[in-house]
Amino acid sequence: MTGTVTGTLVLAGTPIGDVADAPPRLAAELETADIVAAEDTRRLRRLTQALGVHTTGRVVSYFEGNESARTPELVEALAGGARVLLVTDAGMPSVSDPGYRLVAAAVERDIRVTAVPGPSAVLTALALSGLPVDRFCFEGFLPRKAGERLSRLRESAGERRTLVYFEAPHRLDDTLAAMAEVFGEERRAAVCRELTKTYEEVKRGGLGELARWAAEGVRGEITVVVEGAPEAGPGELDAVELVRRVRVREEAGERRKEAIAAVAAEAGLPKREVFDAVVAAKNAAAEGSASGKGLS
Repeated sequence: MTGTVTGTLVLAGTPIGDVADAPPRLAAELETADIVAAEDTRRLRRLTQALGVHTTGRVVSYFEGNESARTPELVEALAGGARVLLVTDAGMPSVSDPGYRLVAAAVERDIRVTAVPGPSAVLTALALSGLPVDRFCFEGFLPRKAGERLSRLRESAGERRTLVYFEAPHRLDDTLAAMAEVFGEERRAAVCRELTKTYEEVKRGGLGELARWAAEGVRGEITVVVEGAPEAGPGELDAVELVRRVRVREEAGERRKEAIAAVAAEAGLPKREVFDAVVAAKNAAAEGSASGKGLS
């Protein structure tokens, strides 16, 4: 620390739907900030109009496309004593939105960073899902490409904490189908749509059921909450599930020996039992293939 007076970076949560959810402090920060960095300046204008406030500071855009270039400019303003307010289109900055680079750069320069807590789609969806919320992890948006999406999901196949994802409506059916393939069709989940808005909807069910529902078309902003992997006791998993878990780990890059050992540890079973299930499945597949050739 040099003792030089620096400014303050304020991360402010904005409504995810209903503007009445805006925290009272947000209005005061909008009116007094030296600089307001907004993901979309047009949306910021609509928000200030709805709140009945007027920004007196300079308004600049701060979005994915200019985040890297604009961060040094904002850091210099902060270093010079400015109070910079960062807002995104909805929710908290840096949570799947711009903000992380600016926070990291400000921290590196010993600049004070604080927050105005506000609405969160992640926590709202968790609370409404009906799934366990004592332990959870936020996965953000999955990759758009099918292969990369499956690979990412396979990394979480054994995760026992509740999982939270953001997804675009036009990709929801493919994502739920991929989740059903990796996690199992019966794994419980909730699709939370248009949270706090007029057409809010929470659809709960197994992943297979939800994938079929989403295939008909879904609109709006989506948050998906998925139940974590079950903690199975000895003998509770059938052979099919044991083989599926080994396959998922192998497809994620693990060697079969390590995959079998990991699945056995998860299920509380001897490695030999999992190994025998894998061998039996392989033999059954081979017999089915040979039988098919004989019929052709």
